[in-house]
Amino acid sequence: MLSVGNDSQGVAVITGSSRGLGREIALTLAKSGYNVAINYLASENEAKKVADEIGEKAFLIRADAGDARQVEEMADAVYRKWGRVDVLINNAGITKDSLMIKLKEAEWDEILRVNLKGCFNTIKTFSHGMISSGGGHIINISSYSGLKGKEGQAAYSASKSAIFGLTYTAAKELAEYNIRVNALLPGYMQTEMGVAAEKAMEKAKEQSITGALSNPEEVAGFVAYLVKTDYITGQVFSLDSRII
Repeated sequence: MLSVGNDSQGVAVITGSSRGLGREIALTLAKSGYNVAINYLASENEAKKVADEIGEKAFLIRADAGDARQVEEMADAVYRKWGRVDVLINNAGITKDSLMIKLKEAEWDEILRVNLKGCFNTIKTFSHGMISSGGGHIINISSYSGLKGKEGQAAYSASKSAIFGLTYTAAKELAEYNIRVNALLPGYMQTEMGVAAEKAMEKAKEQSITGALSNPEEVAGFVAYLVKTDYITGQVFSLDSRII
């Protein structure tokens, strides 16, 4: 099994990193010295662009985070290439806006499968290797919607809210193995995942005490800081300028 080079800070796996916030986190961690596994499901061309931008530190992996077997195969591929995983960022997520009375059961199930079960699958799978290598960092990307709810996003809000409980529990269970588990709540961002009507954007700006939207670069910068810490775990950080 290959190990990372001496000039590397370690290995980071970022789910849903072909675009938006995941892309920014991948680029930022690569600049910080990490070898980066770029995970995608459907956006192969975008993922290849991220890998090309990062260069030799990138490893492209297609996998559905909501499918336990595919997550295990992804982990096997990363360990074969680099021998360890030090950082796991759970960023993969989907949404389908619909009022609850119109939301189909299959749509609800799919959103929960990807957003929540996906986090569970990756934490369960990658924590085994982290235990063997002496520790690591897991960061789950939640949402302001998970805290406050949002009209038309019952399934998305529920999935992101459930990530809080998953984060707290994982932090308690994995602390003895030197694995730190935290969650981030980015606010509204103009990424492809968060594209919405001009009205929704203006509402987010009105709720912000700075009048600005959340910034992917700042969120990625906070991730880069958090994975350097030794003692911060079991926390949910609101990276927004709307007062909770």
